[in-house]
This record gives sequence, structure tokens and C-alpha cells, in this order.
Amino acid sequence: MNGFVTRSLDEIRFWSRIMKEHSLFLRLGFRCEDTQLIQEANQFYSIFEQIEAKSHAFTANADPRQIEAFNAEVHNAASHIWVFKRKVLGLILSCKLPGANNFPLLVDHTSREANYFRNRLAELNSGQLEPIHDAIIDENVFFLKIMADHAKFIGHLLDPSERKLVDQAREFSHDFDQLLWQAQDLSSMRPQSQTGPLLSQFLDQNRVSVASLRDFKKTARDLIEACRIKSIIHPLLADHVYREAERFLEIIEMFESSLTRNAPPDLSDWH
Repeated sequence: MNGFVTRSLDEIRFWSRIMKEHSLFLRLGFRCEDTQLIQEANQFYSIFEQIEAKSHAFTANADPRQIEAFNAEVHNAASHIWVFKRKVLGLILSCKLPGANNFPLLVDHTSREANYFRNRLAELNSGQLEPIHDAIIDENVFFLKIMADHAKFIGHLLDPSERKLVDQAREFSHDFDQLLWQAQDLSSMRPQSQTGPLLSQFLDQNRVSVASLRDFKKTARDLIEACRIKSIIHPLLADHVYREAERFLEIIEMFESSLTRNAPPDLSDWH
């Protein structure tokens, strides 16, 4: 089994679905008169739907050269959707889309994920993944910010009358802001902070908090799907943020396993 192939396909299968769903969520937030933006969002939905389908047509035994070419193709698509998202953010922040329903932070959030995706594909094709101790900090800084954002979005998209759930979302937002600042502090102390005991405690603390948020998201998703709570959260968005928490947990567990073995992760570890 080729680690480069399995890792590349895993990244593309996960993130192409995320990019496809971003296209849908952005489209739903545009005004009916924003026909050009709606058309562009629909085009990106179609592009990433095709990429997702193509990724599932490959197997772990695929020719690495084919996968390298596929990675480059997907990198190009991810770069284009990143440009689109930044353009939309600029329009919102310059008050050119009054009345639209996409939060600026949400658009920025989706653009950060597109940038993460394209950077990972570039790293895979160059064969230059980060050393494990750097990857532990950088992945956590990225995903802790994503989780903090999710808590804020949930809190703002629940109906204000859902006071208990809104309070829980705010508590998660506060907790993950704190975890993010801790991660940024650990990052600024590099390389001295990259000791086994410190990184192990860092991962353990984050894993507990992410698991708790994941469970909250799962409960919210199930309640939304059963129409048992009041919100303007699309059921697919509820599942979307749940899957990203699951992804973060898998990454943390992979890092913990690598620290326990005292060895760098193989390319095939993340699948």
C-alpha cells in the first residue's frame, strides 16, 4: 500500500466534500439578485462534486503518478474557490451585499479551510510534510480556531429562545478561544516548547475538549434533523461541523500514537 496514494485520496475525499458543501452554504446566504455569485457557487459545487466522485474511483493501488496529477488538478480547484471566497468576503466587508446572510467570519473560515486543503496537497506532491513536532502544534492551532468558529456560528444560528443551547455554544466558544491562545503560546515558544511531555499534555487536553464539542454537535445535529429545536441551521451544516470535529479527533489520536511510538507518522497514518 502506497502511503502517498492513501493519504492523498483521504485528504481529497474529506476536503472536496467540505468544499462542495461550502459552495452550497454560500449560495444559500446570497440574495436572490446576486445571480452571478449564485452561478459561481453552483459551478464550484459541480466541480467539487466531480472531484469527490473521481477520488472514490481510485484505489489504494493507484499509480502514484496519476495521484500526483490528480493532486495538482484539485490544488488548482481549491485555489480558485479560495479566490472566490476572498472576493465574497471583500464584497461583504465593503457593504456591497447588504441583506445577505453570510457572516464575514464564516466566509473567512471557509477560505482558511480552502487554503489549508491546497497547502496540504502541495506538501504531499513535494514530499515535504512538516516534522511531527511542528505538525502537532500547527494542526492544533488551525483546528482549534475552526472549532471556536463553529461554536460561535451555532450560537448565532440557533433561535435566541433556545437559551440553554445558546449558553452551551457560548461556553464552547470561550473554551476553544482559551485553548487556541494556549496553542499559540506554545507555538511562539518553539522549539523549546516541543518536548514530549508538553506536547502529550497539549494533545490530551485538546482531545478531551474536542470530544465534548463533537458530542454537543452530534446532539444538535440529531435534534435539528428531528425538528426538535428552533434554529436556522441547515441540517447539512450541522452534520458538516460534526464531521470536522471527528476529523480533528482522528488527527489528535494519530499524533498521540506517534508520540507514544516516539516515531514520525507514516504517510499512510491519516486515513
